[in-house]
Amino acid sequence: MTEPDKTGTPERRSLLFLPRPALAGIGAATAAAHIGNNFTTFLIGGLIDRYGFTPVQMGVWSMTETLSYAVAMFIAAPRAAALSPRILMGAAGLLVVTAQFLSATTGLFTVLLPGRIVTGFGYGLANVALNLAAGRTSHPARTLSAGIALQTALYTLVNLTLPLIGVRFGVAGMFVALAILSACLCAAAPCLPDGPASTAPDAARIRHPRRISPAGWRMLAAMALFTFGSLAIWPFMERTAHAIGLSAFYYGCCQSIATLGCAVGNIVLATRAGHDRGSGPVLSSLVICAVSCAALTTVSSGIAFALALVIFNVSWFFAYPLMLGTAFAVEPDGRLAVLCSGVWLLMMSLGSVTTGLIAWTMGGYGAVGPAGMVVCLAAAFILRPLVRKLASVPPTT
Repeated sequence: MTEPDKTGTPERRSLLFLPRPALAGIGAATAAAHIGNNFTTFLIGGLIDRYGFTPVQMGVWSMTETLSYAVAMFIAAPRAAALSPRILMGAAGLLVVTAQFLSATTGLFTVLLPGRIVTGFGYGLANVALNLAAGRTSHPARTLSAGIALQTALYTLVNLTLPLIGVRFGVAGMFVALAILSACLCAAAPCLPDGPASTAPDAARIRHPRRISPAGWRMLAAMALFTFGSLAIWPFMERTAHAIGLSAFYYGCCQSIATLGCAVGNIVLATRAGHDRGSGPVLSSLVICAVSCAALTTVSSGIAFALALVIFNVSWFFAYPLMLGTAFAVEPDGRLAVLCSGVWLLMMSLGSVTTGLIAWTMGGYGAVGPAGMVVCLAAAFILRPLVRKLASVPPTT
């Protein structure tokens, strides 16, 4: 539906429901926060090829980054309403750029590992900035969808160029390229929405945060299952493609097509009215994501892998902003949304080391996808009562 303005004329829902600078800031923050999640898989492949690291080592390496990411989110969550998205974004850029440049200078695992702690914390601060900035707009889930649309459009190009940089300059070149990308994106920090939170904090509430409600715990449990099930294979996606004879460049092309599909999907999602409270769309996207997750590690042809990857990406980036929109509906001040993002990173970190152990013990990644499907379906089952309840409540004006 559309909402009438004061003259009685329906307000058109478009991607430009935010001022252009704010929209650019949201897109930059979204891209800056998710560089590690999207491109660590190329770094892992490059490090394995260049230095001979094992899947277990790379699972620990990836887990370290995502755990640090989660720690940043959990530290920020109780203070979410009092924090400035712009300051957080600037601090994130300094941390990530420094660590990525330093990582490009070494091949020692014991030196690379602390670098992941720093980059992870920086990505976490960027994600907090994103969630808080989105929460300070009138339509948080639509804002997040718009940011993802802009992010995925950019990532379409990065997925094509990063493997070529790796071929020409090695894994060190990829580290440097990602550092430069982070610097450019975090320079957009002044464009982020930075007004007061809808629920102003006070000192007592910061010192003694309120308890999480049963609905909040259900939301966190669903996010934990969804992200653990769907993202356990993610850091090793390039290796999964490699296992069926696909090159890193072919994988990059597939990922570019997938991210372009995400951009189109999230433009549609961002321009839809009233989807912050959705019920059917979020559950459907969870189920589709679950099935595609199983396909990713069980198909044996390049075309089938590309199709599964596209469906996986598009459905995942439908489900995630819709789930965060549900979290904002439960707690409008943004605390639960920040906690959900922290849980996502925690579960992804556990999933990456679990996948590394499975690959080491079983000699491949085949079992990871079907197991992830079962866990994703459990997330949809747990979330179903909550989204149905929220959808049944008349919207406030």
